[in-house]
Amino acid sequence: MKRVAVVYGGFSSERAVSLSSGQAILTAAKEAGYPAFGIDAGADLGAVLRQEAPDVIVNALHGPWGEDGCVQGLFEWLQIPYTHSGVLASALAMDKLKSKTAFARAGLDIAKDKAVTRQDAAAAHPLDPPYVLKPVAEGSSFGIVHVHKGSNRPAVELLREDWPYGDRLMAEEYIPGRELTVAVMGERALCVTEICTARAFYDYEAKYEAGGSDHILPADLPASITLRARAAALRAHQALGCRGVSRSDFRYDMDKDRLVILETNTQPGMTPTSLVPEQALHAGYSFADLVAWMIEDASCRR
Repeated sequence: MKRVAVVYGGFSSERAVSLSSGQAILTAAKEAGYPAFGIDAGADLGAVLRQEAPDVIVNALHGPWGEDGCVQGLFEWLQIPYTHSGVLASALAMDKLKSKTAFARAGLDIAKDKAVTRQDAAAAHPLDPPYVLKPVAEGSSFGIVHVHKGSNRPAVELLREDWPYGDRLMAEEYIPGRELTVAVMGERALCVTEICTARAFYDYEAKYEAGGSDHILPADLPASITLRARAAALRAHQALGCRGVSRSDFRYDMDKDRLVILETNTQPGMTPTSLVPEQALHAGYSFADLVAWMIEDASCRR
C-alpha cells in the first residue's frame, strides 16, 4: 500500500481553509486503507519530504505558493508523485488574466477585463460601473471589491495601508445571473451545482461559514444549459492542461443566455461538505473513494 503524505497548511492567506481540507483528506485516506500522515508545510518542506520519503503526496495546499506552481516545482524536483495539476497548469489557473486568455482561445465566453494596479484602480474607474476588482493571484474571494452601477467614485479602499493582496489587480465587468460551478475529475465533468447566498456575493464567509450559502445539486437548469456548463468546465480543464480534480466557476445570465467562465480552481476545497466532494458523491464516489482516486491518479510531470 502506498505511503501517503498529505501536505496542508502553509503560510498563504488560505491557510485555514487548507488545514480543514488537509485534515479531512488525511482522515479519508486512512479510511481508504492508506498509511497516511500529515505535513504542515513550512520553509523546511523540502527537507521534511526528503526525510519522510512518501510514495505519494496529496497536495491540500490552497492559495499562493501551494496552488500557483511553486510547490509543484518542489515535488517535481524531489521526484515524488503528487495530486492535482502540475507546474504550468497551476500557474496559469492561479493568474486570473493569463487563464482568461487561455479560456478565450478555447472558445469560452469571458467577461470584459482590464489589468490595473491598485493605485490606478483607486484613482479612476478602469471600466464603466458595475465592475469587480480582483487580485490577480488570490483565491477564496480574498480582496474582491465590487463597484456598483452609478458609483461616483472609484474603489479608494484599495489604498488602505494594511492591504495584503498585492498591487496587481484585474477589473472585470460584472456579470449578473446565477452562480454555477462544475467539478472535473480526470476527463469527466461531474455535474452542475448552483450556489445561492444571502450575502452580497459568494465571499469568504459565504464559502466557509455555517449557513453562508446553499448548494443546489444538480442545479435546476434546462438540460441544454447543464450540458453547456459541463462541456465548458471540461474545455477549461483541458485548455489549462489541468490534471486530477479541478472546479470551474461560472455566471449564467438568463436574460442574455450567456454562460461566462470566471475561473478554474486547481486546488478546490476538499472538506466533506465542499463543492467537489458533494459532486463526487452525486456521481457515486464517497469522500474516501474520491481521495483514493486522487492518490492513485498521482504522478510526476503533470
